[in-house]
Amino acid sequence: MTVEYQVVNPTTGTVEKKFPTATDAEITSAVDRSAGAFGVWSTTPLDERVRLMHRVADLHAERADELAALITREMGKTTAEAVDEVEYCVDIYRYYADQASTLLADERLDSTSEGKAFIRKAPIGPLLGIMPWNYPYYQVARFAGPNLTVGNTILLKHAPSCPESALAMEQLFRDAGLPADAYINVFASNEQAADIIADPRVRGVSVTGSERAGTAVASLAGQNLKKVVLELGGSDAFIVLDTDRLPEVVSDAVGARMENAGQACNAAKRFIVAEPLYNEFVELLTAEMAALTMGDPSDPETAYGPLSSEAAASGLMTQVQDAIDKGAVVHTGGRRPEGPGAFVEATVLTDVTPEMRAYREELFGPVAVVYKVKDADEALALANDSPFGLGGAVYHSDPDVALDVANRLDTGMVWVNEPQGGGPELPFGGTKRSGVGRELGPYGIDEFVNRKLIHVPDNG
Repeated sequence: MTVEYQVVNPTTGTVEKKFPTATDAEITSAVDRSAGAFGVWSTTPLDERVRLMHRVADLHAERADELAALITREMGKTTAEAVDEVEYCVDIYRYYADQASTLLADERLDSTSEGKAFIRKAPIGPLLGIMPWNYPYYQVARFAGPNLTVGNTILLKHAPSCPESALAMEQLFRDAGLPADAYINVFASNEQAADIIADPRVRGVSVTGSERAGTAVASLAGQNLKKVVLELGGSDAFIVLDTDRLPEVVSDAVGARMENAGQACNAAKRFIVAEPLYNEFVELLTAEMAALTMGDPSDPETAYGPLSSEAAASGLMTQVQDAIDKGAVVHTGGRRPEGPGAFVEATVLTDVTPEMRAYREELFGPVAVVYKVKDADEALALANDSPFGLGGAVYHSDPDVALDVANRLDTGMVWVNEPQGGGPELPFGGTKRSGVGRELGPYGIDEFVNRKLIHVPDNG
């Protein structure tokens, strides 16, 4: 039996536990069970689904330390950030439970036809979620939270490097009291995931991951006429045009770049700075990045731990070395420390040019690239010269100018005079190769519903 799912501790490089990939018979059984559970879960009264979603939130809160420890070992997130991630999941499940009756309320339509017309939102069936390793609980929460609340059932293929956290979530949903097969974890291969997508009972698929994964899944979904939501990569611009509080802005920049050791699709990755502020910005950014403590993610003194895997660390260093070889300037970092673990030093690069991989590719790790521009127009041209369009941040002392720049950014999200943030009520998603669809907020619950038109004549 092929072993694909395993825990490889990125701090030590040690293989700690292995799990067998599901058999084809087990995958068939999982789809059968999910389809069967849909008939029960979709007809469960909304008040009862809401009650159980609150219980899911409760269990995340109660098990926060236990859940956090799993992902610290699986993918290297610091303990503090891991606990924060679990607590954010609590907020997401509570948001959808609290807002369900409003978000799923009938929408009355004005109609020239005599009678009453309205849209009623209904669940559509089993859904497949394909989730990444960088936020093992949060990514699941923003997919499972709204869709379970609606009444859809979930088949969840997690990243092969996160099997223990995947199983912990499946157990949590069972312990919360959901029907046994409303949420099913599947240790599926990519080929088996394709079979799940092709099954006519599975009505949609949501992917958070790489462009390559998104392209493959979108193609399969299209062939099988399935709705798809794709949350893919990002190379977000952090634009600083005018400020009288540069040290605070730089601290915002460091936080926006270094969360989760820089392994976030919506992390700030390209820092585009007006010429009068550029030299001081680079100096302050370099000092703050160099002062961050790298090490054991379970140590409370550690600011950032390893990358998720040896492959992630070596891949990032290949991109960095390409830039260095072609003339980029390293202000701090640019190396891997000696010893075990998938560690990469916090790095600041300047003088990155279009012929370098770092100019167009996403740098998924603790590497900040800083560019100098003359004005807002040049900043926008550079910011939009990217295959990605996820998010961005704009700093300017004149709010009207900042808003004008925000309007012209070709992205799905923009933050003005603050680092990129979020909340369960705020839609998340991008444009271009960053994906299609939205998660979280009122739009997140609308992605996999049947917006059913009902018309009742006056005499009906």
